[in-house]
Amino acid sequence: MAASISLHLIGSAQLAARARVATSESRLVRWTLIFVAFLFLVFFLFMPLAIVFTSALSKGLSTYFAAFREPDALSAIRLTLLAAGIAVPLNLIFGIAASWAIAKFDFLGKSLLVTLIDLPFSVSPVVSGLIYVLLFGLQGLLGPWLAAHDIKIIFAVPGIVLATIFVTFPFVARELIPLIQAQGIEEEEAALTLGASGWQTFWRVTLPNIKWGLLYGVILCNARAMGEFGAVSVVSGHIRGRTNTMPLHIEILYNEYQFQAAFAVASLLALLALVTLIAKSAVEWKAKQENSQPHGRDLTPDHQGFLL
Repeated sequence: MAASISLHLIGSAQLAARARVATSESRLVRWTLIFVAFLFLVFFLFMPLAIVFTSALSKGLSTYFAAFREPDALSAIRLTLLAAGIAVPLNLIFGIAASWAIAKFDFLGKSLLVTLIDLPFSVSPVVSGLIYVLLFGLQGLLGPWLAAHDIKIIFAVPGIVLATIFVTFPFVARELIPLIQAQGIEEEEAALTLGASGWQTFWRVTLPNIKWGLLYGVILCNARAMGEFGAVSVVSGHIRGRTNTMPLHIEILYNEYQFQAAFAVASLLALLALVTLIAKSAVEWKAKQENSQPHGRDLTPDHQGFLL
């Protein structure tokens, strides 16, 4: 008996040692992979960022900040923030509702809803902008009616907001759907058994469980909203001081050979991207820290306050 157990342990140890050898690489291979990855980052990330900032500051700080005091630049910054400020909260609401429905319920058309959520990932942004032109433009399906009622969507702020919402609405939902599906419904059922209402269950059980995935999706959605070019370019009309967002303003400045001003505004977008990357990394780190700690919430009525 003891001999068979010893042989079994020895065999298990040999299998574990073979597995470690099979899944490990030599030091040369590891350093080669690290060098290739670092070289890729240098050429495709660090060097473009360095060129943007050095070109933006090539004529000094006074010229750099003067590029942001131009009325057209201020208008582009305000419009970019406005479009993101409207699109992100609406996509937040849609993402929570869609992910909750898909993950928690079975209903007719569920597969179709999942497919429609992925639609902006498969459709070119230019095509999505063109769809709005064909729908709301003067020659579009609803264009004559809108013109008769003096409602302007295309070549105006509403069209930019709609295009931004379309290209960004999958981000929150796509982050939350697998997360909610993986968590199951046991905790919600326990809360309901203890007397919680639907809203109490959502705010005190579901939302704390998905908060990091929700924040991660919001960060990605905001980054895409501020940097969107294709769809916004189609519906904006490139009207200076009115319908130009920051990416469109950068294109106009560059085409007019105002390189320093173009790189100055581009550096602002790059800074926003870096802030987004830092926030994304912070959320990932915080989520890993929280998941690595043993947790198990006490769902008694006194702890949750359901029956108080």
